[in-house]
Amino acid sequence: MTPAPSSLPGALLLRAQDMTLWLLAALHLLALASLLLILGFADGARAQTPACSGENVLEALKTENPQAYDKVMAEGEAVPNGKGIFWKVEKPGLEPSYMLGTMHVADPRVLEMPAGARDALARAKTIVVESDEVLDESKAMAALLMKPELTMFTDGRSIETLVPPQDLQLLKDGLKAKGITLSAVSRMKPWMLMSMVSIPACELARKGGGNLFLDKKIAKEAAAQGKQVKGLETLEEQANAINAIPLELHIKSLVEALKLGPKLDDVFFTMTEVYLSGNIGIIQPMLKVVAPDGTEDQAGYAEFDELVITKRNQLMAERAAPIFAEGSAFVAVGAAHLPGAQGLIELLRRQGFTVTAVN
Repeated sequence: MTPAPSSLPGALLLRAQDMTLWLLAALHLLALASLLLILGFADGARAQTPACSGENVLEALKTENPQAYDKVMAEGEAVPNGKGIFWKVEKPGLEPSYMLGTMHVADPRVLEMPAGARDALARAKTIVVESDEVLDESKAMAALLMKPELTMFTDGRSIETLVPPQDLQLLKDGLKAKGITLSAVSRMKPWMLMSMVSIPACELARKGGGNLFLDKKIAKEAAAQGKQVKGLETLEEQANAINAIPLELHIKSLVEALKLGPKLDDVFFTMTEVYLSGNIGIIQPMLKVVAPDGTEDQAGYAEFDELVITKRNQLMAERAAPIFAEGSAFVAVGAAHLPGAQGLIELLRRQGFTVTAVN
């Protein structure tokens, strides 16, 4: 079943450096888009959930272009804290806390979590996710709908007037493949349309069938056990972060994603495989090689990095510090927030915590 044209769209999956900024945004903002997906596309007809499949683009690259593959792996090795998705956070005199890097998908392998994580979750007194609003979708959606400018053009503009004429048919065809007419969604922001054309059918079916993505599953189970559940940011803050990126970059990213076509499923499949391996430092270098024209927009990436990654990491670290200072916490955030010189692991270390990989 395809989504109703009037419904709100699903998961934000792509970023661009050209297009690759949005592929990283997948790991940062998918919790917000997953909420939109659940409320906009949920349907009981999705009882049969297909398995996700695709070609591992890294394995293909290793065969087709060994030099490029070696470069990706070398760049990944150089990323600080680029290996591991499960970390122990300590300070003398406190009960240990833990931090799990998540992928906001309903893949059963992701839901299983790495060794030791479930035990740490069971022992923790306080559970933290990116946004605790995932506990009440209706309330969260109502709050977002109170500010339609976050997801829609409210100034008379439409996507038809913004996408270059030579690419408009590409957009129409991409939406048509999902059973959506352009006229029905022409007022939606480009990142919303991006999610509509890019989400693989398998993940759409999982969430439409009621399967919880990992962060929400953790929050729901903790709340059911009477544990305190906290959030590090709001869904509105997440939407504001993505909307702060210049519109021209949004449009360019949408077009580049459409050009990838069926290869999007391969990218999604590969990102999941990389996440499960724990070698998350190679995600960004890997994504650079899948852009349709193979070019890089350094200025665009720098702006994205500042608005959607660095600033949000700093805010999360600031809000997480007093929670970790109480000890016995379990924090689950998107895995792409963890590595790098401005990642949560390094930011917490600067606050005096000892942070070490568990596995």
